[in-house]
Amino acid sequence: MAVVTQSLEELCINSIRFLAVDAVEKAKSGHPGLPMGAAPMAFVLWDQFMRFNPKNPKWFNRDRFVLSAGHGCMLQYALMYLVGYDSVTMDDIKQFRQWGSKTPGHPENFETPGVEVTTGPLGQGIANAVGLAIAEAHLAAKFNKPDATLVDHYTYVILGDGCNMEGISGEACSLAGHLGLGKLIALYDDNHISIDGSTDIAFTEDVSKRFEAYGWHVLHVEDGNTDLAAIGQAIAAAKAVTDKPTMIKVTTTIGYGSPNKAGTASAHGSVFGADEIKLTRDKLGWEYEPFVVPEDALTHTRKAVERGAGLEAEWEATLAQYKTKFPQEAAEFERLINGKLPEGWDKVLPTYTPEDKTLASRKHSEICLNKLAPVLPELFGGSADLTHSNLTELENSGEFQAGHYENRNLHFGVREHGMGAICNGIALHGSGLIPYGATFLIFTDYMRCSIRLSALSQAGVIWVMTHDSVALGEDGPTHQPVETIASLRAIPQLTVLRPADGTETSGAYKVAVLNANQNRPTLLALSRQGLPNLAGSSIDGVAKGAYSVIDCDGTPDLILIGTGSEVNLCVKAAEQLTSEGQKVRVVSMPSWDLFEAQDAAYKESILPKAVRKRVAVEAGITMGWHKYVGDQGAVVGIDSFGASAPGGVCMEKFGFTLENVLAKAKAVLAAS
Repeated sequence: MAVVTQSLEELCINSIRFLAVDAVEKAKSGHPGLPMGAAPMAFVLWDQFMRFNPKNPKWFNRDRFVLSAGHGCMLQYALMYLVGYDSVTMDDIKQFRQWGSKTPGHPENFETPGVEVTTGPLGQGIANAVGLAIAEAHLAAKFNKPDATLVDHYTYVILGDGCNMEGISGEACSLAGHLGLGKLIALYDDNHISIDGSTDIAFTEDVSKRFEAYGWHVLHVEDGNTDLAAIGQAIAAAKAVTDKPTMIKVTTTIGYGSPNKAGTASAHGSVFGADEIKLTRDKLGWEYEPFVVPEDALTHTRKAVERGAGLEAEWEATLAQYKTKFPQEAAEFERLINGKLPEGWDKVLPTYTPEDKTLASRKHSEICLNKLAPVLPELFGGSADLTHSNLTELENSGEFQAGHYENRNLHFGVREHGMGAICNGIALHGSGLIPYGATFLIFTDYMRCSIRLSALSQAGVIWVMTHDSVALGEDGPTHQPVETIASLRAIPQLTVLRPADGTETSGAYKVAVLNANQNRPTLLALSRQGLPNLAGSSIDGVAKGAYSVIDCDGTPDLILIGTGSEVNLCVKAAEQLTSEGQKVRVVSMPSWDLFEAQDAAYKESILPKAVRKRVAVEAGITMGWHKYVGDQGAVVGIDSFGASAPGGVCMEKFGFTLENVLAKAKAVLAAS
């Protein structure tokens, strides 16, 4: 190998490249091409612009970095190792993609301290970044004073062609442009390659013009492979524009330095192999063994440790002065970033009696939101253009818009998927904000990936979903969710709640806020039609997932289990059966997963094994309910699509009537 004299910058950049190449080669799995092409822009960003403290990844006022093109995660792991994060050691680099390592196959915030959000599904990261930037803008408007800037950080993103092809990025970036999020800066790795080959087989639009149309400031670095000065100048120019987000198109070569794979699809997601790696080392003049970083490069990049400690110390001094000048605001700020809920916040949640007015649970949800908003300033969100159907407006706050970032009503527009990822970003900002996002329950299909990622990445979001069954009526089967709740219950770590009345809706919000505070998402499935308030409903019962709303003396002959609007049907059926001499228990089961989390003794007390006569009633598919009714029970459900008719007619035609529930119950009781 010919010895090539390299500048310090080249040593650092090639250290990133070859850590990625060597880790992928050792794992026999991974994506080496993006790290090799994007290393220059990433190095300039992390070395010259980003403010962070490697020894305290959770320092509040750090800049946020999102690798939206998450398949290229060795880029981020190499950077984190070089700048001195304790969470990524050389042993971790060597264990890339292995069981139990801190360097999984895509960046995951719950695995690797210093990773802000979980990325991998393309487009999610840039949409999360919009949420991070929204959180920064909101907190800055809320807490900063003319003589005290407490919240002041940027959100930087590296995204690729795949991210720009996914529709979610368009949804989120369109909203970001409308909102004028000036502290959001995205570097677009424009390498013209996707898995199937050159992007010109399917992606020939002018991305820069598209982002200009979104209202972004757009720049272009024509040589992202070697022109470090141009990269630095572009980032500096982006920071100078404060009223628009910036997209910097950085044209690069995927797999840069590889003689046979650079600029080809084979550089994207395949191992180079020993022969090609040797040729690449020769071409780039890299004389070092695998996993060896030149001392000069490491000495330079590790300066980030001292620099970061100094930045945090400066901010702590600012915070100390802020406490002196603005003690009330400082106390609230520290409560938020420390994730502490106010004392007694849940006392504002109302309870109801059967004499109270019959309301839809979406209306009870609106009441809860507006009771909670004054005592929980961290509550922040809105709807995907359905505010007056979902009933999600906070009456004591204006609209979150450019120039009014202190307000808490966030209009997402008709952008369900983007809304989902943005809410995840707000939740993962680390500022204690509790975002909520709302639409019709059926449209969770548009945003399922985002909801799944809220559960996977431990994002404390409240999903407020209304129009929860065929009872919504005339809009018909396109809008009537029948299989939706069952599919959402299948997502691990997502609490799905279908409350039966006003008190249960309050209980659902108590669970949701507590979950959000513990970094767990909750989905509320709420009715369009009015629900009578039940005498036996309970806020505390909701937290158990299932509980008795009507009971009998001794062991029941029959247990009726319902959720949501169907619990009232069960209550009426129980009253009739009791009058006929049967002993009946009615169980409201707003949440399967909360019930499953209870101990065996509690579950036995609610659904004793000895009582095998059971009927479950839910206006959705029957799948899954047989676990609770067993081999001697029955399910009143709907295993077909709905129909267009008034809601009451739909419920009647699909069998959600007192007569049908009684018939099913009597058939179960009569069976041997």
